[in-house]
Amino acid sequence: MRSDNVKKGIHKAAHRSLLYATGVTKEGMKRPFIGIASSFSDLVPGHAGMRDLERQIEKGIHSGGGQAFIFGTPAVCDGIAMGHCGMKYSLPSRDLIADCVETVAEAHQLDGLVLLTNCDKITPGMLIAALRINIPCIVVTAGPMLDGCSKNEVLTMIRGSFEAVGKLSAGKITKERLCEMEEECCPSAGSCQGLYTANTMACLTEVMGMSLPFCATASAVSSKKKQIAFESGLKIVELVEKNIKPSDIINRDSMRNAIVTDLALGGSTNSILHLLAIANSGNIDISLKDFDELSYKIPQIIKLDPSALPTMTDLHYAGGIPGVLKTLYKNTPELKDTKGVSGLKISQIADSAWVDNSIIHTLDNPITSNPGLGILKGNLAKDGAVIKISGVDPSALTFEGTAKVFNSEEETMEAIDKDHIKEGDVVVICYEGPKGGPGMREMLAPTSMIVGKGLGAKVALITDGRFSGGTRGLCIGHICPEAAMGGIIGLIKNGDKIKIDIPARKLELLVSDEELEQRRKEFKPLPPKEVKGFLAKYAKTVQSASVGAVTL
Repeated sequence: MRSDNVKKGIHKAAHRSLLYATGVTKEGMKRPFIGIASSFSDLVPGHAGMRDLERQIEKGIHSGGGQAFIFGTPAVCDGIAMGHCGMKYSLPSRDLIADCVETVAEAHQLDGLVLLTNCDKITPGMLIAALRINIPCIVVTAGPMLDGCSKNEVLTMIRGSFEAVGKLSAGKITKERLCEMEEECCPSAGSCQGLYTANTMACLTEVMGMSLPFCATASAVSSKKKQIAFESGLKIVELVEKNIKPSDIINRDSMRNAIVTDLALGGSTNSILHLLAIANSGNIDISLKDFDELSYKIPQIIKLDPSALPTMTDLHYAGGIPGVLKTLYKNTPELKDTKGVSGLKISQIADSAWVDNSIIHTLDNPITSNPGLGILKGNLAKDGAVIKISGVDPSALTFEGTAKVFNSEEETMEAIDKDHIKEGDVVVICYEGPKGGPGMREMLAPTSMIVGKGLGAKVALITDGRFSGGTRGLCIGHICPEAAMGGIIGLIKNGDKIKIDIPARKLELLVSDEELEQRRKEFKPLPPKEVKGFLAKYAKTVQSASVGAVTL
């Protein structure tokens, strides 16, 4: 066992003494050492219920013959961090989490890991770490929260808070109604109810085979989730005994399966960043070209909140990810028959799955022939940009409008709040990319305000920053190169015309090459924002969003 490096032999007497001090018995010293990397936090609703799951995982590990050790990792709630300087820390926390897991696992020579996670950056951060250290691992995503309800109106976090603020601003609801909705839209622990980034990454983790069937969709407060946690504790001991590592599970085929499913689900645009970063960690040949290629082959067969009313609860009852895999595997040659930590192949999971086709449509009766996500290119995005096609009104798939340029999210919010944004505008937000932010903030607040004001199909928003998985509307992010790296987005002026053609996957600034060349000669990027500590180190090492905003 790897843990023999800290517990076996005469010269490890001091090591054993310290381990005995933690409560390990002589019998426990003979067992494989299994770490439970827990991102429990009272601050994050998606993680607030993890203490129960830690206990279940620990019980499973000990029942299976392992010795469990719980240790913590950071967790950021994007909803709470949204709309202020705290959001600069969200994406960078992904790499911090990976570093934390790697550090503890390597320093203590753990034999295996159960990665207890849930929200947006924590799941990909832990998967990045899993591939780095490449010891047996299994992921337990803590699951979605229950749906909210107020006066018999079904609510989610987005509809009951962010979009409700826009409705209040537009005079559609009263302040009293807003207060009622905000109090009832998040009724339990768990990740927010829709197919936002947290739940998207949970679904893709299950598809790649790193978590057990139904882990992604089982409610955070359900007995089903507790059972999955216990079974994952049992399973990790088996994985250690068989030496089944993340690199045996996560490969090019399983990652392309995740992309196929992502397109069919209409998941968060952040999933593109995270899948690229996971691939980078495992030296797996996945790039934006894979997303682009597959986007022409995979229609969207599921539509959940924020783009529709159904939630993760509905997806779970409709068959969960096994039901999705059944639908895709039978009819999509792009989905390969890979095997996961459960020991089952996708074909085996699909054979036993049940599907409700009112939620999980068949491929010959899709929600739309368009995929859930798309990669746009053009003179404005030479290295690519991303859009959540599933969140775009069909009437806005092609759009030409007039640029209104802002150099921060705060400037943009003020303009929207004061009704300076009108039908036909293209809101341009620069200097919010990985380096320019730094940290590539999510901008759910401005997109939700636009939708709440009834302008979701009448106003476009483009940025070198990124969006929440809860975003809907004509919103294009991850524009590369970013303004801080000399990208053309930094050359846009108020009044310029911008054309968006989603079917053709084009994003064009309608300005002549000669004019752009002149602007480039005169261009002076804004000086780097003053940051210190962790963010300063991040800004120096982070790479383009087109390669996953990885740090080197």
